[in-house]
Amino acid sequence: MDLYEYQGRDLYERFDIPCAKGFVVESMDELEKHLADVSYPVVVKAQVLVGGRGKAGGVKFAHGEAELKEHVEAILGMDIKGHVAHQVMVAQMLDFAEEYYCSFLIDRNARGYLMIFSQDGGMDIESVPEERLAKIPIDPLTGFTDEHAEAAFSKTTFDDATKAAIKPLMANLYRMFTEMDAELVEVNPMAKTTDGTVVAADSKVTINDSALFRHPEFQQRDQSLTDLEQEARDQGVALIELDGNIGVIANGAGLTMATLDALTHFGGKPRTFLDLSGATDPEKVAQAVRLMKKSKPGVMLLNLFGGITRCDVVAEGLVHVIENEGVDFPIITRIKGTKEEEAKHILKDYGFTVADTLQEAAQTATEMAKSLPVAAQ
Repeated sequence: MDLYEYQGRDLYERFDIPCAKGFVVESMDELEKHLADVSYPVVVKAQVLVGGRGKAGGVKFAHGEAELKEHVEAILGMDIKGHVAHQVMVAQMLDFAEEYYCSFLIDRNARGYLMIFSQDGGMDIESVPEERLAKIPIDPLTGFTDEHAEAAFSKTTFDDATKAAIKPLMANLYRMFTEMDAELVEVNPMAKTTDGTVVAADSKVTINDSALFRHPEFQQRDQSLTDLEQEARDQGVALIELDGNIGVIANGAGLTMATLDALTHFGGKPRTFLDLSGATDPEKVAQAVRLMKKSKPGVMLLNLFGGITRCDVVAEGLVHVIENEGVDFPIITRIKGTKEEEAKHILKDYGFTVADTLQEAAQTATEMAKSLPVAAQ
C-alpha cells in the first residue's frame, strides 16, 4: 500500500526524523480550525498517489491567510491524472541550500535491502548519472551501520558537518523502513536548510500489503478502487470492474485471466471479474454472486476448476443464492474437477446452461451478450 505524503510525514515525526511541520485538511471548515496556528510562508500540496502534482497545479505556495484559503479551495477536489485530491497538506515552507536523495528498498534479487543515495536530489532518480549514485547493499541480519553511511558518502563531496547531520537521519529512516514493514521509503529531496539542518522534505512510503494487519492505522480506502472493488476487498474477495457487459467468476488468477482471454477472442467484453479462489462453502459462492449482481452485468460466466474447491459446493451455493435472491441476467457455467459430475447434475437440474469447454462457454456468453438490447450492452 502506498501512503499519502502526510502519512509519511507523520511517520517521520514518530521516528525522530526532522521534517517540516504541517497538518492535513479535507474541507475549508477544517482549515478554519488551523488558521490561528499557521506560520507563513507555507506550501499547499494535493494528497494524491500519483506524481506530477506540481505541473498539474496541485502544489502551491501561500504567504498569507487569504492566499492559503484560495489555494486549499482550488486544490480540494482537483483531478490529477485521474486521482481526486480529497485531502490537502499544509506544511511549513523551508529554505533549502542543498538537496539530496535517499531511499531504502527491498532488493529481491539479492534477498536483502538496498540503500540508494545521491548528492543530486530534487529530480527523478532515473535522471541522475550512474556515477553520482551510491547503491549500498544491507544485510537484514546485521542492519544499518556507520559503514553503510560512509559507503554512501563515497560519491559525494560532503564535509564532516554535513555527514554528521545526515547519518542519524539515515539510521532513523532505516529503522522506520524495517519496523513499518516497508517495501520502499524514499526521501526526495532530503534537504539541508540554510541554517545547516538536514530534513526529510518529502515522503514516498510503500508498506507491504501482507503486513497491514500489524499497522491498522493504514488500513485505509484505496482511492484507485471503485466502490464495489473496495466493498469486495473489505470482504476478502478479489474483484476488478471493467467496462464490458459479461461478469466472470473463476477460481485462481491464471484461470480468471484465461477466461478473459477466451471472451476477448470471441469478441466478448468483460464487465467484472471475480476470483473465487478456494471457496469451500456455499455461502462464499453466494457472497460472490451478490457482489456480481451489484456490477449489473448483462451475462455472467462461471468458470471453475475444482482442485481444492469442490465443484458441487460451488453449484449448491449458486443454486441457493438464485433460489433465494434471484438474478436478472443469464448464467453460463463451465465446471471441471473434483465432484464435477455431481455439480453438472445440480446445475442442469436447475436449468443453467452448462458448457463442456472454456471455448464453448466463452462463445456462448459472448453471443448472449451481443444479443442483449443495446441499453444492456
